[in-house]
Amino acid sequence: MDPEQLKSLIETGIPGAEVSVRDLTGTRDHFGVQVISSAFGGKSLVEQHQMVYRAVGQKLTNAVHALQVHTLVPEE
Repeated sequence: MDPEQLKSLIETGIPGAEVSVRDLTGTRDHFGVQVISSAFGGKSLVEQHQMVYRAVGQKLTNAVHALQVHTLVPEE
C-alpha cells in the first residue's frame, strides 16, 4: 500500500485529523502512523487506537500487515 493511500484512509475515517505515515521496512506493508485529533479527547488509548484501526478497515488485514499507532489529542 502506498503511504499516502493509508494517510487518506485515516483522514477520511477521522475527519480533521493530522496524520503522518512512515513505511517502517520499505515493503509497503509495515507502517508507523501518528494521528493527532480532537476526536480522541476523553477516550482511552485503546479506544483511540480502535478508531484508527476502524479507519483503516479491511486494508489492515489485506494490504497492511503491521501498524504501529501513536495517537495524541492536539493539547498533548
